[in-house]
Amino acid sequence: MMMEKIDYKKEWKQLCNPSPKAVAQVDVPEMRFLMIDGEGDPETTPAFHEAVEALFSLSYVIKFMVKKGALQVDYAVMPLEGLWWADDMSTFSSGDKAKWKWALMVMQPEFVDEAMVLAASEDVRKKKALPVLALVRFERFAEGRCAQIMHIGPFSEEGPAIERMHRFIADAGCELSGKHHEIYLSDTRKADPAKWKTILRQPMVSAET
Repeated sequence: MMMEKIDYKKEWKQLCNPSPKAVAQVDVPEMRFLMIDGEGDPETTPAFHEAVEALFSLSYVIKFMVKKGALQVDYAVMPLEGLWWADDMSTFSSGDKAKWKWALMVMQPEFVDEAMVLAASEDVRKKKALPVLALVRFERFAEGRCAQIMHIGPFSEEGPAIERMHRFIADAGCELSGKHHEIYLSDTRKADPAKWKTILRQPMVSAET
């Protein structure tokens, strides 16, 4: 029997490959994610990097469980995503990263279930000392109507693209809803920062009249 191969980036091209030239409106369906919450400067907070390692360690174990198991399905592990906010949003926009809060997440295929996640967690726990592994949760997350745009370049230069996205939402007679969302398509350990690709996404709702 030929193994089924799934490329979610191609299936969801509208969501995974937006234009860097113009903001677009998209409808984001409910999906399943492995998620970890945390806070602090992502560049200096050890828990941030530990969270990334835990999410990808689990995701790859699950991938190979699915590939070698009864389902016989192969797929690419999806990229890291982050939700970002602060109790006082003025500290978020001012760059006080120590007060930032975040939820890191990696999307999982619909056929992945709680039992697979528990089995993968036990496997990772035996091989790696990752205290944050206990903080991983597996749940559904839905955003619905959103504005998004591709940002190309370092994270420090996202400001103008974010402003364009917020202006697009206001011009549509809507307002921001939910948290600022980023999807990291580049391996920042290897790629030139000038070429980093990051999807910027913001949920939106009709403004109250």
